[in-house]
Amino acid sequence: MYKIKKAEYVLSAAWTSQWPDESVPEVVLAGRSNVGKSSFINTITNVSGLAKVSGTPGKTRTLNFFNVNDELRLVDVPGYGYAKVPQKMIEQFAEMIDVYLTKRNNLKGMVLLVDYRHPPKEDDINMYQYAKYYDIPVIVVATKMDKLKMNELKPHEERIKRDLDFDENDYFIRFSSLKKTGVDETWNAILQLTGVKENA
Repeated sequence: MYKIKKAEYVLSAAWTSQWPDESVPEVVLAGRSNVGKSSFINTITNVSGLAKVSGTPGKTRTLNFFNVNDELRLVDVPGYGYAKVPQKMIEQFAEMIDVYLTKRNNLKGMVLLVDYRHPPKEDDINMYQYAKYYDIPVIVVATKMDKLKMNELKPHEERIKRDLDFDENDYFIRFSSLKKTGVDETWNAILQLTGVKENA
């Protein structure tokens, strides 16, 4: 078990010079703008409102760093797949994320959030394959599990894995922010990737 004793927003930053030091391991959170990343962060940290749930998907413009127990960081990157963001801004996002994923020495893994109800979009597939190309371990978190019937879970999981060309060395976690399903499994996977020890 991993007990959250402290979880706090650290800063929002676009470029390398603004990022926090590399003294603790980081896990990056990626996913489409409407997949529920803010709710995911609030649920796993058990801090309501830690990540702001925006009424406007795609609003995040920077990397948002969150400190957990002074021993690891969650790094939220801008959601992708939102059509109203200008192309130039999309290119700037892509460059910022590319630099982070390829140059950040303390990056230990990626949490890729996908909507359990639907097949992965092209953006999801590209992000997963990008991570695999750079040997970044991935925790695929399928959100909104509570919206599916029990008999739908397995076939939907199989479809997601097939479309992503899922590596069985990675993690697949069924998740619901509403019912807090998958929280322990998520932390177990994060601890495995970061080397942080259980504390409860």
